[in-house]
Amino acid sequence: MSAGPGQLWAGWRSGYIRSSSSSAPAPDDADACVFCRILASGEPDESTYIVSRRGPCFAILNAYPYTNGHLMVMPARHVADLEDLTDAESASLWSLVTDAVRSLKAAYAPDGINVGANLGRAAGAGIPGHLHMQCLPRWVGDTSFMTSLADVRVLNEDLPETWVRLREAWPQS
Repeated sequence: MSAGPGQLWAGWRSGYIRSSSSSAPAPDDADACVFCRILASGEPDESTYIVSRRGPCFAILNAYPYTNGHLMVMPARHVADLEDLTDAESASLWSLVTDAVRSLKAAYAPDGINVGANLGRAAGAGIPGHLHMQCLPRWVGDTSFMTSLADVRVLNEDLPETWVRLREAWPQS
């Protein structure tokens, strides 16, 4: 069956849909956490889309981005609450968020940047057990952040290209 008038196909999202369930893991279940599994995998950063690592934190591309360049910055430790970060994690987290903003500006020249965190499932966190900051480039008139039609987003760049682009733009420390 082909898509008819008014239908858009987003088959790439099927993996995400299959991996989601109403019986989400408990927030303290690091073994079920996708971020913890990525860190434990031992895979190279270009395979896992980790853009930068600094001290106890890292920056990684969102595998299901709202827009090109969608980054997440988080502690390596499985921790849900902002107030439970150590001083070193807090400093590293904010330093990486700042570098994420710099790299997004350098790589994409956006009109603005969204930076934020959804703390807890009720606040919209898809993975509430592992605190993470979202960093997204935005352009005047864009519609890709807030889905405008049938939960479909149009991205003009694949994740490997985004990874290279942001790694090249990432501030050297």
